[in-house]
Amino acid sequence: MPGMLRRRRKTPKPPGAEPPRPGTQRSRRRARPDARVPPELIVAPQVVLVTGFEPFGGEARNPSWEVCERLAASIAGLRVEILRVPCEFRGSIEGVVEAIERLRPALVVCLGLAPGRTHMGVERVAINVDDARIADNAGAQPIDERIAAHGPSAYFATLPVKAMVAAMRAAGVPAEVSNSAGTYVCNHLMYGVLHFLAAGGGGARAGFIHVPHADEHVADRPGTPSMALATMAKGVEAAIAAAQAQARDIPLAAGRLD
Repeated sequence: MPGMLRRRRKTPKPPGAEPPRPGTQRSRRRARPDARVPPELIVAPQVVLVTGFEPFGGEARNPSWEVCERLAASIAGLRVEILRVPCEFRGSIEGVVEAIERLRPALVVCLGLAPGRTHMGVERVAINVDDARIADNAGAQPIDERIAAHGPSAYFATLPVKAMVAAMRAAGVPAEVSNSAGTYVCNHLMYGVLHFLAAGGGGARAGFIHVPHADEHVADRPGTPSMALATMAKGVEAAIAAAQAQARDIPLAAGRLD
């Protein structure tokens, strides 16, 4: 009958032939050159998305991005994907959200420059306000505006900030817990990423690390706090490894009196 499947006829074995040994049988199915493995059957390594900003405020370079470029390709079993973010209130969120949706990372670690700091600062909290002292790179300068009209007043980082600081210090990198990400684009990005993830934008854990000026960038500005790019990259790698290893934070005195 047309349309019915037919079994392939087996070639009769010659008399006295020995059966094939286990593991020596070969498939008669020919491999198709255009055959593709379904994406759901491919086991890919988990991803950590690390972002850094373009220069802003008249600076020619931004160490947060240059640190990204120095990171290893893999950290603690995570494939490292980096993204250069525009220093724009709206543009920063759009680019990072698109990358999160595309990459589905396990961790998101955003980096930004904090001029005047002497340590790398792992941010604990982002607040729901934009209050820009200077305009962003698109010319926007929001003052006392909410980031999310109906969002909570603040989000805490979902990364183990104290464990990250401890790991950075153990690696010989000056680091501290910071309780203010400011009110400029860095805070805007941190709040926006956490708001997106809290609304069901993926299962990633996320946070933010502020970095000082790089030694190489302020050689002509005596007295300006700075740190070597290699040291900062070492600190970020230690922080990512700690975040991957520990879902819960550790007890560590990191409060401030001021």
